Amino acid sequence: MATQRTLSIIKPDATRRNITGKINAVIEEAGLAIVSQKKIYLSRREAEIFYGEHKERSFFGELVEFMISEPVVVQVLEGENAVAKYREVMGATNPDDAADGTIRKQFANNVGENSVHGSDSEESAAREIGFFFAGREIA
Repeated sequence: MATQRTLSIIKPDATRRNITGKINAVIEEAGLAIVSQKKIYLSRREAEIFYGEHKERSFFGELVEFMISEPVVVQVLEGENAVAKYREVMGATNPDDAADGTIRKQFANNVGENSVHGSDSEESAAREIGFFFAGREIA
């Protein structure tokens, strides 16, 4: 198994409810280390770039509005197979389908306000970490 890094975003619904610490506890209990973390307000442009792959979908505008509505916490997580591990810890996108003990099962309000984002591949993780922590554009 390889040590990897992945990106996590604690979304506005979670920061609004002040549950960042509870989410961090689940992450750390799963064996992932939080190696960098910062609380930021995404600009409209940043949100549109970050979620650009969804630009043609009907929910894009609503997603952008949601992501700029409150601060988010962007994090770099590290651990063995961190990308897959964090996706497991997050749970299914729809909290109704998420396994017990996952972040989304415990904390998400609904499929739109599902508390966290995680990279879906090593390549995405590298792009997303670069976007938030090195100021590089997402290609």
